[in-house]
Amino acid sequence: MTKIKITYILSNIDKAFAFEWVAEQLNKEQFKLSFIILNSKGSYLFNWLQKKGVESYFIEHHGKKSYPNTFFNTFRLLQKINPSIIHTHLFDANLIGLSAAKLLGIKKRIYTRHHSTYHHEYFPHAIKWDKLSNYLSTDIIAISENVKQVLIEKENVSNQKIHLIHHGFDLKKFNKISPGLIVKLKEKYNLTNHTPVIGVISRFLDLKGIQFIIPAFKQLLSQYPNAKLVLANATGPYKSKITNLLQQELKPHQYQTIIFEPNLFALYQLFDLYVHVPINNHIEAFGQTYVEALASGVPSVFTLSGVANDFIEHRKNALVVDYKNSEEIYQAITTILSDKELSNSLIENGKKSISTFNLTLFIQKLEKLYV
Repeated sequence: MTKIKITYILSNIDKAFAFEWVAEQLNKEQFKLSFIILNSKGSYLFNWLQKKGVESYFIEHHGKKSYPNTFFNTFRLLQKINPSIIHTHLFDANLIGLSAAKLLGIKKRIYTRHHSTYHHEYFPHAIKWDKLSNYLSTDIIAISENVKQVLIEKENVSNQKIHLIHHGFDLKKFNKISPGLIVKLKEKYNLTNHTPVIGVISRFLDLKGIQFIIPAFKQLLSQYPNAKLVLANATGPYKSKITNLLQQELKPHQYQTIIFEPNLFALYQLFDLYVHVPINNHIEAFGQTYVEALASGVPSVFTLSGVANDFIEHRKNALVVDYKNSEEIYQAITTILSDKELSNSLIENGKKSISTFNLTLFIQKLEKLYV
């Protein structure tokens, strides 16, 4: 049987479990998968693919100024690989990969839409480029119902072109963490003598609502003076504002920032409670951290955004708070910390509620789209 050749084109990716899982789990009898990675420097993912023997190529890419060269190099690689399908991920890869594939006459051109209203709210001039990607593609994967509605209602994409496929996760990995590793990470991040540890894993962006978590945590310290706030993935364009707010509101020993921790699964186990509070219901495209926190068994406080609109229920699998509301965040945290029965219920129901985000179902839906 002739294998279907699929090329993934990714931009500005370092480490991403999702692509490792696809490379491992996609049916190798039916599909031949290759990768083109557009990055300013080498990436963990590219090195991982090389070690695994997956056909993969690296193109040095430095944003707008690199577009002509990156386009030319991508075009040549696609000519060489000659795939039946291309599947692009993230902004630069979408524009460059879909354009090159269109010129080459590759008939199936898929892109996954990883953002929702971000450009509509922050960079309206970029909407035209999203619309170009919509035009150049033959199929678009919407990662949540929220993204699907943005595509249809705000960008006039035909419903027939859109495929709703939630992200899939290797859920078992969130429960197979060695106690020794957890102890080491607690020591590494100065958490050993602190309780409760309140966790946040989010880039420093205005839309993530971190600026409303910090005042809530400051208020929490009056009841729990030994608490510590952990802000992981602590980088992004809002970093200076968040850093200033931390320095104004908290003492250095009361918080810990983490730029990058490679063991995501173990990182969640450091937290007694988790908070993720985007500033409106549509700004998140998906929000993988909603699923990850519940899969890790960490009782959580959320606002409803992205995929949370599809499955989070107040007091069933998390506590839901209003947007931009530090007081409600504080009240929800103290409610969970003071009510063990509620906390246990949220943990149990949280794990049940994310079963549909399993990796097997995700791969099956991808394979169905590819044939």
